[in-house]
Formats: sequence, structure tokens, C-alpha cells
Amino acid sequence: MNRLEDHPTVVANKAKNNPSPPVSIDALELHRLCLEAGAADVGFVGLNRPEMDNERSDILRIFPATRSLICIVCRMNPESVRSPARIMANHEFHATGDEVNDVARRIVARLSELGIRALNPPMAFPMEMDKFPGKMWSISLKPLAVAAGLGHMGLHRNVIHPKFGNFILLGTVLIDVAVSEESAPIDYNPCLTCKLCVAACPVGAISPDGEFNFSSCYTHNYREFMSGFTDWVEVIAGSPNPVRYRDKVSDSESASMWQSLAFGPNYKAAYCLSACPAGEDVISPFLQDRSGFISEVVKPLQQKEETIYVQPRSDAEAYVRKRFPHKHVKQVGAVLRPVSIPGFIKLMRHGFQPGRSKGLSARYHFRFTGQQPAECTVTICDQKIKVEDGLQGDCDIRITASSRGWLRLLRKEASIGWLLMTMQVRIWGNPKLLAAFGNCFP
Repeated sequence: MNRLEDHPTVVANKAKNNPSPPVSIDALELHRLCLEAGAADVGFVGLNRPEMDNERSDILRIFPATRSLICIVCRMNPESVRSPARIMANHEFHATGDEVNDVARRIVARLSELGIRALNPPMAFPMEMDKFPGKMWSISLKPLAVAAGLGHMGLHRNVIHPKFGNFILLGTVLIDVAVSEESAPIDYNPCLTCKLCVAACPVGAISPDGEFNFSSCYTHNYREFMSGFTDWVEVIAGSPNPVRYRDKVSDSESASMWQSLAFGPNYKAAYCLSACPAGEDVISPFLQDRSGFISEVVKPLQQKEETIYVQPRSDAEAYVRKRFPHKHVKQVGAVLRPVSIPGFIKLMRHGFQPGRSKGLSARYHFRFTGQQPAECTVTICDQKIKVEDGLQGDCDIRITASSRGWLRLLRKEASIGWLLMTMQVRIWGNPKLLAAFGNCFP
């Protein structure tokens, strides 16, 4: 039996006279299948939709046969998420996350029985950590959910479902067939712009005008995730003995890190989800008694005595000390530490601290040489940052740096003085502008 055609499995398959796999599936049938699998709601998006432009290449990388995406949501228990005892919320996050993955797997199994190829990326972890701190996740689920009509982004940067509110977790299934009728985004935003998420956030990451301070949120809420964990390891490595380690990390913090490693990483806040009253199924208490809702849901989060993790000289540190003096501020190491020049250019937007840029109005030209050549223009004005590829317009200061030297500076492995002396960094313009630039980042 040397020929593939003579193999028993091949012969048996031919004998079944299997029909060709389907090229499309009925939307109503698929909708019913997904609900039976346990999804609370579902929508469908074709791969060629304009909303997929930023995700298409990543989708095809993990499943080249993709033609459509099934977007699903599973509900969380609102009372668990709202509890000031965050173990309740974290258990709900993990339990619902597992449910999303289980539902997606059941959908894939049922579609396979119908002859449809399908793949379900994990809704959160595991991620592709070889890409850290870049895009570790397979697919960005929030824009997919919006495109599939499952809600819109609220002021707090979470998807708000019109019925379930923001008490949902998202998942997706990639399939190799078209869907007879695709979903469309809903025609209104369920967000009430009540700004209770602004009031509840312990680090001031959500601004009333819609701006979002990514690094403030990431430093505290994700303390026991990726970057927080690496910072903790460096504290261990830098402690010569247990006493010095305990000077930096309390016993409860060590135990909390163990708990995250053993049972899944815990979010430190996510109060923006807790405080949000939007959604048909959850809005009633807010409408009936707004002051009562604030007293019962928002104030316990604000009044909670807890440790808030901030980076030194960050907007978050100033915000917590002023707004929540009863909370304990703890300074931690860098969480947005680029490992490449493209990563630095991308992460500038996330690390920028508007409050520390007051009075600064300047345009910077950066030119990187060596193994990672690149050029970009950074404009800081009116407490906002704009990052563009290439050298755009006239500049107030021009910085030319070796890519290796600049990354060493960012990782605090070399000083700017040493890099200037060794000509690894050269500047044309007022040196004070370079110092002002550095002051805009923690």
C-alpha cells in the first residue's frame, strides 16, 4: 500500500460519497446554534467589511480560511462585579471568561459536524507572550463586537450591550463560510455619559472629556498581570535578603501575587464596570433612585481603603494623593517598557501624561539609526500628544539616536548624559525641550 489513494481511510471516505463542504450558512440557523451553545447574544461580520481592516491580517495569520466571524457575548453577574470585595468580581471575570471559551468551543464542534471549518481564539489568556509588550492578543474583540451590533464603546472604553450593559465578556469564532445575513452596528450608543466611571476610577484614568490615560489604568488595575509581574520579579532579584524584600513588598502583596499565579491574575479595580448603570436589564435602580445608586454602588468603591499602584511622577500619583488621601499610594517600576524602536513609537501615546505636559508646546523630530532605523514626528501641545511617521514639517528640536542606545535609555540601563557624551544621542535645538519631553512620561 504505497499510494495515498489506497489507504483505508481514503477509500472509506470516498465510499461515503461526502458532498462538498457548504460555502454559506443561514444566519437564522447559525444564530439559533450559537444561543443553544450558551451565548447570551451573537452577531456576524464578514471578513471583508471595512471594520475589519485593522484586524484582517491578524485573523488570516491564525486562520487563513476565514470568511466570516461569529461574535458572541456571555453575561456576568452585576452584583458580583459591583462588590467592593474584589475577589467577588475577579471570580466572576474568570468564571465568565471560561464560559465564553466553552461556548465558543461548542459552537466550533457543532459547525464541524455540519462540514464547516471553524476556530475559536481564546477570549483572553493564553496570549502570545513572545510579542510582549506589543499586541499579544490574537484579535481585538471590542471593535468586532461593535461591528456585529453587540453594543458600542462607552466613555470607559468598554463595550456596553444595549440590554446587558457592560456586564459582558466577549468571544469570537472564525469560520470558512459566508453568513447569509450579516449584522450591523446598533444605531445608538447605550452609554449614558453619566460619568460615574470617571468618579469611581481610583487612578483618574478616565477623563470627563473622553480622554483616557492608558498607563494609569494599566499600572494599577493590571498590577498582577504582565508588566506588574516582571516588575515584581525585578524587585525580588534586586533584594539582597528577605528583610530588604519585605521593605519593598508586604506579605499581603506577596500572597496576592501567589493567588494570581495559582488561580488566575486578579484585577485590582475595574471599578468603571462596577459603576456603569447602562443597559436595559440593569438601569432600573439608577433611574429609580440615582443618589441611592451612587451611595450603594459608587461610594463604597471610592471610600475603600486599599493600595493604589502608580508610577513615580505620573498623573495617577498626583490624582490619588489629592482625590483619595485615605488610599495608600505605592510607587512601582515601569510597566510600558519598549523592547524595540517601533514599540517605543507606538507606546508613546499610551505612556503620555497630560498633566505633566502643561505649558509645553513643541514639535520633535526623532531619527533612529542602527539595527532599527526609523523616523517619527512627535507634537505635544495643549496637553495632547500626536505621533506621526516620518519627519513632518519644521521642528523645535531634532534628536538623532542609535536605536540600541535609545532603548538602553528607556530601560534605565544608560543615562542621557552618557549617551550624549558617547555621541549615541545627538540633539539640535534647545536641550530643555528634551528634558521637557522626558517629563511627560513616568
